[in-house]
Amino acid sequence: MTKLLRIAVPNKGSLSQSATEILREAGYRQRSDSKELALVDADNGVEFFYLRPRDIALYVGEGTLDLGITGRDLLLDSGASADEVRGLGFGRSKFWFAGPSGRFSDIAELEGKRIATSYVGVVQQFLDRRGIAATVTRLDGAVETSIQLGVADAIADVVETGSTLRAAGLATFGDVVLESEGVLISRNGERPAGFEVFLRRLQGVLVARSYVMMDYDIRSESVSKAVDLTPGIESPTVSPLHREGWVAVRAMVPRDGAQKLMDQLYDIGARGILLTDIHACRV
Repeated sequence: MTKLLRIAVPNKGSLSQSATEILREAGYRQRSDSKELALVDADNGVEFFYLRPRDIALYVGEGTLDLGITGRDLLLDSGASADEVRGLGFGRSKFWFAGPSGRFSDIAELEGKRIATSYVGVVQQFLDRRGIAATVTRLDGAVETSIQLGVADAIADVVETGSTLRAAGLATFGDVVLESEGVLISRNGERPAGFEVFLRRLQGVLVARSYVMMDYDIRSESVSKAVDLTPGIESPTVSPLHREGWVAVRAMVPRDGAQKLMDQLYDIGARGILLTDIHACRV
């Protein structure tokens, strides 16, 4: 019997839905009931385990599971023997230090101070790299109130709009502690059987999300200019049309900026310009 690739997936939180979506788009079955703890997709040779995002790096690091999807912040905070294989483009966030508005202007001022955070490992590593000695305390939940309660002098936390910090009279300062996103991880660079196919499928989804297919007709003498604008992933497809002196061009182009690209092509004589979503690909 072929060994199934065992993969950990976040069971809840901000990463859960996005992880499930990318796996579905990659052709894998996913649970229909949030209470399911595991799911076997025998047709694709994988078994999924739905776990707390904070625990996933530990399971992968100790070899209980082959691969996992978790946050870069959680991976680094865990200290597990697991490595990031690649970023997955969702769940992006930034970690900052924050303190009472006007109190801090540079991270060097954290020397000897008390810092509250839900990510002790991440913060301690950041401070150690900069030679700053501070007391880092783990708090789960809303760390913003720790300063008001006298538990900490500063905090380190995920900052999105900053509205929560402002409401608490806090402001960010210094460098970004960490830029995080959802990531695929494995145990210390190990590549178990089935890994390459799984990774290729995820990469195909990410490319499909970032690119669209562009088709257009253009006069033969303008093909060089057009191809300079739409070089494609490797090379565009150029086919003769029944209309003499015209060709059809097809190329993958970045989704961002595609409308502007259509305008540029129109200006050099392209017509019948079409954009089509790509649902899956292999590149």
